[in-house]
Amino acid sequence: MSPGLTFFVGVGMLVLFGWYFASDQGLRKRLLASTLMLLLVIFSIATIWPPQKKIALGLDIQGGTSFLIRLVPGDKAITKGMLEQAVEVIRKRVDYFGGGEPIISPVGSDRILVQIPGLDTAKIQEARAQLSRVAKLEFRLVYPDNGEKLKAIDEGKDVIPPEYRIESYKMQREGEKPVEERLLAKKKADLSGDRVSSAGASYEKDGWVVHLRFDPEGAKKFGDITAAHVHHRFAIVLDGAIQSAPVIQDAIYGGDAQITGRFTEEEARGLASVLENPLQTPVSIEEERSVSPTLGLDSIRASILAGLLGLAITLVCVAIYYKIPGLVADVALLINLILLVGALTMFHFVLTLPGIAGIILTIGLSVDANVLIYERLREEMALGKSLKVALNTAYEKAFSSIFDANVTTLITAAILFWKASGPVKGFAISLTLGILASLFTALIVGRNFLGWFVDTGRLKRVSMLHLISAQNINFLGKGFLACMCSLALLLAGATAFYLRGERNFGVDFRGGDLITLSAPGKIDIGQVRNALQPIGLADASIQESAQGAKSYITVRTPLNTSDKVEKQIMQTLPSAGFHVEGSERVGALVGGELAKSSLIALGLGILGILI
Repeated sequence: MSPGLTFFVGVGMLVLFGWYFASDQGLRKRLLASTLMLLLVIFSIATIWPPQKKIALGLDIQGGTSFLIRLVPGDKAITKGMLEQAVEVIRKRVDYFGGGEPIISPVGSDRILVQIPGLDTAKIQEARAQLSRVAKLEFRLVYPDNGEKLKAIDEGKDVIPPEYRIESYKMQREGEKPVEERLLAKKKADLSGDRVSSAGASYEKDGWVVHLRFDPEGAKKFGDITAAHVHHRFAIVLDGAIQSAPVIQDAIYGGDAQITGRFTEEEARGLASVLENPLQTPVSIEEERSVSPTLGLDSIRASILAGLLGLAITLVCVAIYYKIPGLVADVALLINLILLVGALTMFHFVLTLPGIAGIILTIGLSVDANVLIYERLREEMALGKSLKVALNTAYEKAFSSIFDANVTTLITAAILFWKASGPVKGFAISLTLGILASLFTALIVGRNFLGWFVDTGRLKRVSMLHLISAQNINFLGKGFLACMCSLALLLAGATAFYLRGERNFGVDFRGGDLITLSAPGKIDIGQVRNALQPIGLADASIQESAQGAKSYITVRTPLNTSDKVEKQIMQTLPSAGFHVEGSERVGALVGGELAKSSLIALGLGILGILI
């Protein structure tokens, strides 16, 4: 579906939503609700279909492309700080591709493993360039004499000043052919790109440009330089090549600058991404290969089956317990699922097994809204009210509880989106979409379905199971005891967490061992998992790849377990002909900056709920 059509459909739905909420109860409101539901379902199915082409799958389900990147040492040896800085920069650059749930971790002392799901051939080439680009940005003053000095040098009447050198770049004006221009520019940068705090791309009258914003110190220095050199040229140099050399018209103290050039949209956005996240150390891509899913087919099949079984049990239990209203709730839940998957597909989310679990969890949680409504309906009917009056009253009285609970969760999701990054930010968006879909299906779809049955006389009475009889328990009277029990449990949990220490954290946080084995023939991942079962590592991340006639597997396990893994595989599968290609320490998948921002977001989210 084209972006233009998507925009107009969205505007039309907003108009219908406004019309729906402005209408009183009656036929018009029910028709508007039905129209909204049909449009959203059709739009979602059109977005999803065909699913094998539209729904992007993660590394754990379909595999992806693996890059092994090595930091290139210069005058200084590679340090741990350089490696960590490169990991965080590459993590942010990978976000540019929309690569949901990528694997990015340090390997050894000078390499980084990057695995990105769902890249086609063109994207692989772009990723290769994006990951290895240093993006060294510099601003250098051009000799202030309108080219007279350079002309004299060319004629042999003058010499190049020691702090300058001759450089050339291609200048192109709209509608004209590129013209090569030579400039006498400073060797040393007057301002470097490490003062750039943010960058973005936009389309203007002369084409795509990249906007820069400096930090306070960089903005002051940029302002001082431009104030002292008005009407002189200022060369913008990227990775040693001049991109443009505009004339300084006036002092620029706002801290903003822009780079113009012959950029396509992809080039401008890619350049903005690398300028915002520059590498301090040059890197080279040492190895590139396609890798299999991090989970075996048996694990994927079992996980999806468990999720579908859980969803089916939920639907059956709701239908049995609440009968006809339960069937209406089940229909609303299925519509909720279609809307949620459609929204995630439209926003180009990469679907992973944790994502599937999150979707099923969202569907399960949306049952809570129906439980609140139907239990309130039971109470209203017990007071002797007619079904129509009881139904309207149930929705009106349950609305505040449902709205408050979901708004509280939305506050948490908003804070997670604001402060966190990477997969945590993706989780926040999927959580928000799930909540909005649940509210729509529970309060609009379910209400109008039931209202239609009641108003047309097709449903004259409602009966529900009542497995637990009403109990009058004085919960408030037991408040002090409950607080003491809660405090005791909190202290016990905190003490256990402290005593366990690093054992609380898995491979994702602590790092681990990465062992690579090769075999002359096809490797059965299922057999490898079975071989690791006796030593308790059957759930390890195992990936398969091929290079030439050889097949390879990489096994990621907790720290100091590679020898045990190697011995177990060799002894259990001697006929496979495994050969150990290498074994080394790998860093945490969750980097320090990602963990810090996520913990801050979590703390602020809890604070938002309490407030």
